[in-house]
Amino acid sequence: MLVETMVSARHERDLRARGAVEPAGDVYKVMQVAYPACFVALLAEGALRQPVWDLWMAAGCAVFGAAKALKYWAIATLGTRWTFRVLVPPGENRIVRGPYSWIRHPNYVAVAGELIGAALAMHAIVTGIPAVALFTFLMLRRIGVEENALAEGRIRR
Repeated sequence: MLVETMVSARHERDLRARGAVEPAGDVYKVMQVAYPACFVALLAEGALRQPVWDLWMAAGCAVFGAAKALKYWAIATLGTRWTFRVLVPPGENRIVRGPYSWIRHPNYVAVAGELIGAALAMHAIVTGIPAVALFTFLMLRRIGVEENALAEGRIRR
């Protein structure tokens, strides 16, 4: 998370210098707290349960690893356009290569996979469902903000 935070901050500075606009209504401030909090809750439940290596943990690790791979593919594809914030650079085309050629919002699919994978690996049956549900709700709100920015013509399709 720390490396992703540093990369995002560097990209944010670059995008703002290029005149990128941040649309209103974003849930970033809530996500900024909820994302690490979800993982803390999952890991805390795991610590209490003291899970052993079993099929659930193996599946969780596999899902988490695949999600990270998808996330980093999305980040690499977006390049300096990837940030934690919704920043719309003026006059640039929508990215439709890499994972974006198959999935409209692969980064969010990956984040959901990270949470699901961590919940499975930690045997977090109490905190897993609420954590995934909460963050999915936030991501759906965020997708709406992004799609509205696209629809308003801030970026060409």
